[in-house]
Amino acid sequence: MRPTAVVTGAGRGIGRAIARELAHDAWVVGFDRGFTGPDVAQLSLTVDVTDRTAVTEAMNAVVQERDSIDWVVCAAGIVRDRVSWKMADEEWDEVIAVNLTGVFNVVRAASPSLRQATAGRVVLIGSINGIRGKFGQANYAASKAGLIGLTRSLALELARDHVTVNLVAPGFIETPMTQVLPAEAHTHAVARTPLGRIGRPGDVAAAVRFLCGAGAGFVTGAVLPVDGGQLLGEVVT
Repeated sequence: MRPTAVVTGAGRGIGRAIARELAHDAWVVGFDRGFTGPDVAQLSLTVDVTDRTAVTEAMNAVVQERDSIDWVVCAAGIVRDRVSWKMADEEWDEVIAVNLTGVFNVVRAASPSLRQATAGRVVLIGSINGIRGKFGQANYAASKAGLIGLTRSLALELARDHVTVNLVAPGFIETPMTQVLPAEAHTHAVARTPLGRIGRPGDVAAAVRFLCGAGAGFVTGAVLPVDGGQLLGEVVT
């Protein structure tokens, strides 16, 4: 029987690309606040990851449908960019609620089933900005930095049940979230990326597929940048 994969944020961007990529190997359930366009998952559920009750009910529905949850990929995320001294309380709270607390809600709800899986996998989608920080993104960078600590803690907690937990940290990726940025931001991102191009959602999805596969069975607690060398470029320059 094919493994069952739950992907949050599956309605668009990176999450959608991940759901499509994992469908080669797994029966995919997509969680999102709303879906547009043709479904890429075998089952799509409207779920707000900040709603603990809704998350738990959705996970229970998946288990009832499939008997197990084998892989969980948390790609749901939002931005509310503003310099810290102008940031509204709501802009801080919303980003932390979705990007950090929402991930915890999802993994915690899935953990009973993951712990029973033969080869459980958890992959969180972070950001290189959670490693380096970013002007105007105190809330976003803090939420993604928090995911690094969460990844490593969960890796330790779930290792006894042979569940791996890893984080993929994308750089500048061409998504609906970045398409609204000014052209100068895209030019600047390319200039600071040693590989000389903006990333594609498929680049991130391929890394996630590897971490979910059998070949990554001895990889856990890792932070994998998928950024075209952008972090390296900043270090050496």
